Amino acid sequence: MTATLTLPLTQGAQAAAPDTTAPATAASINADDDNPFRWMELDGLRADFQFMCPAGHCVGFWSLVLTDNVAQQKFEGRKFFVYAPATGEFNFFLDTDIAVRTVDHPSQVRLVDTDFMRSHPRVEVRYGDPDHPDRARVIASAATLM
Repeated sequence: MTATLTLPLTQGAQAAAPDTTAPATAASINADDDNPFRWMELDGLRADFQFMCPAGHCVGFWSLVLTDNVAQQKFEGRKFFVYAPATGEFNFFLDTDIAVRTVDHPSQVRLVDTDFMRSHPRVEVRYGDPDHPDRARVIASAATLM
């Protein structure tokens, strides 16, 4: 199942109106203290600031991606998915501006700041069969510091 996201409405995102006289750049957005993940304990994940202009609407946003050490591991034949072990609920990854439940490649793992991320004390990126999350391998996690 996929759903289209409007990035300026994504929580934790900073929208910037495109300048008609000059192209917008990542430097035109102040991302210094807006990292919504700075209060989380990350294992196998790191915060990453992205800038893009889908359909001419520029936006800068923070997301979580796999660390280089984790992303360089060998993964074959299964799916990556986001799972909250305490509740058994799934979240989504962001693929450009589309929300997707699973991805095939470690470079596609991108979690955005959502109510799901804030309402679950721990979320995990797992690799395996999403129909059997208890058998999937935990490759990264994010825990909210209380």
